Formats: sequence, C-alpha cells, structure tokens
Amino acid sequence: MTGTTTPGRHRPRRRPARAAAAIALALTGALSLAAPASSAPRPAADPLARYHHQHLHWKSCLLGPDDTTGRELEQAGARCADVTVPLDYARPDGRTLTVAISRIRGTDTAHRAGALLLNSGGPGGQTLGDPPFVRRALREVAARYDVVGVDPRFVGRSTPLDCHWPTGSMIRGAGTGRAGFEREVGYAAELARRCRTHAGDLLPYSSTRNTARDMDVIRAALGERRISYLGYSYGTYLGQVYATMFPRRIDRVVLDGVVDPARYGPRLLLGAEDANRRALRHWAGWAAAHHAAYGLGRTRDAVLATVETVRSAAVRTPLRVGGYRVDDHELPAIVFNGLSQDNPTAYGDFAAGMRDLRRAAAGRTVTPSPWLASTLEFKLTGHESAYGSAQASILCGDVPAPRDPETYWRDLRRAASGDRLFAPVTHNIGACAFWDPPRERPTTVRADLPALLVNATGDPRTLYRGAQAVRRDWPGSRLVTLHDADQHAVYGVYGSPCVDATVNAYLATGRLPATDVDCPRPTS
Repeated sequence: MTGTTTPGRHRPRRRPARAAAAIALALTGALSLAAPASSAPRPAADPLARYHHQHLHWKSCLLGPDDTTGRELEQAGARCADVTVPLDYARPDGRTLTVAISRIRGTDTAHRAGALLLNSGGPGGQTLGDPPFVRRALREVAARYDVVGVDPRFVGRSTPLDCHWPTGSMIRGAGTGRAGFEREVGYAAELARRCRTHAGDLLPYSSTRNTARDMDVIRAALGERRISYLGYSYGTYLGQVYATMFPRRIDRVVLDGVVDPARYGPRLLLGAEDANRRALRHWAGWAAAHHAAYGLGRTRDAVLATVETVRSAAVRTPLRVGGYRVDDHELPAIVFNGLSQDNPTAYGDFAAGMRDLRRAAAGRTVTPSPWLASTLEFKLTGHESAYGSAQASILCGDVPAPRDPETYWRDLRRAASGDRLFAPVTHNIGACAFWDPPRERPTTVRADLPALLVNATGDPRTLYRGAQAVRRDWPGSRLVTLHDADQHAVYGVYGSPCVDATVNAYLATGRLPATDVDCPRPTS
C-alpha cells in the first residue's frame, strides 16, 4: 500500500466460500488416484491440462515509446508472455483470463536453480517490471535463476478489474466526530457499489487463493517441476498460501516484510499506530536536522508540532494545494503514506510535502512538490482507480470484514482518544464492510515451512511482531532481522549488506542459516 502493505502502493523497486468450493478446488499438484477395474492404479485426468501444457508466446515487453517499464525490461534482456488461466477454477472450461509475466533467463545453465517468481505486494501491486531490480540484488546468483515477474490476475497488464473509483485507494481517515465518520460510511458504501456495478462479474474470483492457483499454472506452463519464490509485504501472505496449497511445488522461499496470516484481512492495519508514531518521530528528528532546507522546526518536538498544526488546520477547513483540497479524511492518510521507507531520499520527499502542507495551512498559494503531487493525484483522482479496485477486491475477497458500522465507530472512539493522526486511518471503516461474502474460507496456513523470513524491527506496515509470530509457527524457518530501521521491504531495497548477503547465500545453496540472523543498521 505506497506505503501500506497491504493497502497502499508499496513498490520495493527503488527505493485465507463455501466448503464445497474449497474441496472442489484442492489442486495441490499431486495426482488424484482412481480405482479402475484393472489392478494398476491410473492417474485421474488433469482438469487443468490445457492450461498446464499451454505454449507461451514470448514477445517484446515494450508497449510503446512512453513505456518506461517495458524499456527497462527490454534493456535487461527480458521477454514477456500472457498466460491463460480460468476465471473460475471450479469451471475450468469456462471463461478465461490472461496473466502477464516477464522473464529474464538465467545464463548459468550448468548450475541452474530454476525459476524464481516474484510478488512485490499491495495487494494489487504490479510485479512484471521487477526482474531487473531483483537481478541486481541477486548479484552473481542471478545467473542461476530465470527471474519471473508476474502481474497477478486483475492487476497491471493482466486482465483488468476497474471499479471506476475517484481514488487510487480505499485507505482514508475517519474524519472528525460522528459526522465525519458518517461521511466515511457513505463513501465506503459508494466504493463498494461502484465495484458491483462495474466489475461484479469478476469480484467473486478475486482472491489470494485464485492468485496462488494462477501461480501454479504459470509454473507448469514454464515447464518447471518446482518454483522458488520471493515475496514482499502482501506477497509474503501470497507465498504462505501458495506453499500451503501446493506444498510439493515450492523450493526456496524468501518472505520480506512478513504478514502474520492470523492477522491478515481487510483490517490488517489495526495495531500499526505505535510503529507509525515511532517512524514519525524518527523522521521528525531528521527533518529538524534539515530545518534550513524544509523549515519544519529546529527540534523533533517542533517538527511534530508542525504536523499537528497542519492536521488541526485540515480539520477546520480543507487545505488548498494546487488544484486539490486536502481535508481531515485525506491528511492523515497522506502522512501515513509518507512513512514506509527509512532513507534520506524518502525522508526529504516527505519533508518537502509537509512543507507544502504547512504553507497551505497558513493560507499561502502552493504548487505541490513531486512526491506530494503524485500522492494527491493517487488519492484524489481516478488516475489509479484500477490499483485501488484490485487491492480492495483481493482483501475483501479473502477475509470478511465486520458489516456493522457501529463496530468501527466503537473502535475509533476508543483508539482515537490517544491518537488523532493514525488511529483514524487504521481503525476506519472501508469498502469491505459492504462487500459480498468471500466464496472460500481463508486459508489455514501450513504448520511449518523452511523459509527465510526478513523484517526490520521498525517496519510500520508489516510489523516485526508478525514476523516473529510466523517464525514461531515455522520452527524450520529462519528470521533475518534488520535492527533499528523503520523500513518496509529490505532485501535489495534498503542497502543492508548483511541482509542481502544472507538472502543470496540461501538462494544460491538452498541451505538456511544455522540460526536466526541479526543485521545492524548500516552506518553509512
């Protein structure tokens, strides 16, 4: 979620229906055995044979002169293909979808480790463009893998799902008082109504379990017996679901920014307030040291007071920033969006945005800086409606949300008394409260998996305690901890030699570290 995991637009490059349906769709990759008249058992016919054995047409990834993603893929030697999958796995002979993939082939065929499939999170995030970035992070290990980017069903270049929203995300603040909350109830209901109107034929089939099924079709179409997997943020939940549904098809697994499956669902941001307050304080300390550049205050407390001044001003009347109006529903979400990357560039972008908002709060005419302009376009126009639509369809399609608005109001009153900035975001009602129930029950994630888990202690999106919970549930796994960083997504992103070397050693050898690994925050 750029910034949320889960909900927001997190991009690590730069920078759990009915029981009958679940039974019908137990496609774990193992052969079902029938009992024919002869004494020798015979494998049952594969209902997905035409998908598993499809021929992929590899083509240029470049869609046109303005296609930056395609150009980067082309320059890195990637080729792209469309994989055909069934809309409804219970009816594989029915309507189909396409899932777009990219691939950079490995060059060391003598030591080939197989295909490494990627997911960069969201949910709803595009991953087709990520193989060049991951290849750079892999260093010399890259030659041993075919690195495969996947835009999941309904995302990016795959068959789209667009509810025609006036926003790129359902994540907002609850506003002020009961009147503000009632506006949010109406807003969330309208978002859900738009999805039923514009994408009602697709919504029942948008889920992590179906994305995992698509992944296994991709595996088979690539001719791979097993795949390895690198997932960030929400992608860590997808990896857990795939490994549970297809345990014989998974090889090496790296999960970075680990989602605790016990907490996954439409309200997975609950409990993130402390981590975000901490991240805000750390950023404020940095901004105070750069007061000459941004003018937000010479001390940490002074910078935090500036943020509170801006928040209070947005409560009184919407702030005019360029052609946008920023009210008490959007301002907390903008601050939340600014806190997921712990580095000077991200800190500077957020500081420049807060400078613009402070000037707007003072009544000055403001042209927003690039980060703030991009965030406002994302939040306050339909420019990225497809992103928010896909994200909501997956979250709402996976786990049911409470349907009574009073549940959210009680939670908000309790939490917001101690936090007027982040609790209105993390406890707010959303479109999932007005969604049809999921077609399948949430996945009960397998009891153990020998995976490599990566998390920063200060991650404000996928909290460190979630990684610790998964580590306890998976005694065969190992946890790589980056200490003292408020960072969401670490491997190949943050610049930790300790984290990157540990991940690469595992991907090279398939051997997990003997013990958990503690990595210090880099000093430079």
